Amino acid sequence: MSLFITFEGVEGSGKTTQMEMLKEHLEWKGFPVVATREPGGTELGEKIRGMLLNTEGETIAPWSELLLYEVCRAQLVYEVIKPALKDKKIVLCDRFADSTVVYQGYVKGLTLEAVTSLNTWTTEGMAPTITFIIDCPPEIGLKRALARINAMPNSNKEDRFEKENIEFHKKVRDGYLRLAQEAPERIKVINGDREISAIHKEICQIIDKVITPQNS
Repeated sequence: MSLFITFEGVEGSGKTTQMEMLKEHLEWKGFPVVATREPGGTELGEKIRGMLLNTEGETIAPWSELLLYEVCRAQLVYEVIKPALKDKKIVLCDRFADSTVVYQGYVKGLTLEAVTSLNTWTTEGMAPTITFIIDCPPEIGLKRALARINAMPNSNKEDRFEKENIEFHKKVRDGYLRLAQEAPERIKVINGDREISAIHKEICQIIDKVITPQNS
């Protein structure tokens, strides 16, 4: 059974943790799972990730930033996602095209038509089966994210977005909630301001309803 599940949310929302927990849940049920991330997930993508997320160096122009994200996505789809789905695996991805719509489109003001067109080209028209937006107030997410970053060695810090002001992150949250209203069948908003186990339980309940009929 092939299934493509993505996780989105503000910085520090807990989406990466929830993706890892869902991976364990699905593997426990006997499903083959591939977990990946954006930007990154491939050798090329990880190199570009460093350029995009580390704060040292020159400022990246908005359109240059968009194109770098799209290069990462095209390579990830070609090298990881499509082959895994073809092999009937479940693919979990920490961020995907929705992040670009929110960050580069809604927040940074690039033309939405251009952003969505580029997304369509680089994904070859592929869309997630289900997207979980782990929603939490930006103030809480930033506190979590900064605590995580401060515990890392300087060489590993990817903190460009965490250094943005709180208004930036409020716009990100608003953008995600707007997306959820536009695609309610695909996008599920999960309250991320509670115990990790409670969030995981809700996600598993949603996914189990999807996989049980297909696996019966």
